[in-house]
Amino acid sequence: MIKTFHAALLIPAFAAFAAFAFAFSGNAMAHSKAADPSKYVTQSIAVAGAVEHKLRLSVDDLKDFPPSQVSDTPLVCQSGAKVGQLENIKGVLLRDVLEKASVVSKNHNDVKKMVVIAKASDGYKVVFSWSELFNSPLGEGVIVFFEKDGKALEDDEGRIALVSTKDIRTGPRHVKWLKAIEVKKIVD
Repeated sequence: MIKTFHAALLIPAFAAFAAFAFAFSGNAMAHSKAADPSKYVTQSIAVAGAVEHKLRLSVDDLKDFPPSQVSDTPLVCQSGAKVGQLENIKGVLLRDVLEKASVVSKNHNDVKKMVVIAKASDGYKVVFSWSELFNSPLGEGVIVFFEKDGKALEDDEGRIALVSTKDIRTGPRHVKWLKAIEVKKIVD
């Protein structure tokens, strides 16, 4: 009886989050191959929404944050197929960027109702919960990156990108041409 009760509570909550994530993700598919990726290249990211300090950060601004480096991250698509590899990337933790912007939390439990939406210039979007980023090991692997193999990112990635390196299937939350981070409270 208790197991059924908990499942009855969890399934609608998960369904609501999944529906929200799908609605804000643009497509269920990852970035398509752009015929001319240079039209999507971004030079900075905006951080806005439920934050005390709206930010616009260039690559040079990001270099002022504590650095985060990852040597090898396989890119695995949602089907489970390995589709590539990110090697020797350098950037900053997304949560460090969010801490600088200072997420607005009027009530103690507000942060538990927050999502962070990473948006690309081609319309692709991915969603993280505040708890994933700040209250789980996953947050230690969500990187806003700007270098690969010691060089600036090329047009096919944009000057600024994001990847969740601790996801099992990293491809769906690999955001090329990152242009914005939005913090949003999804329930009261």
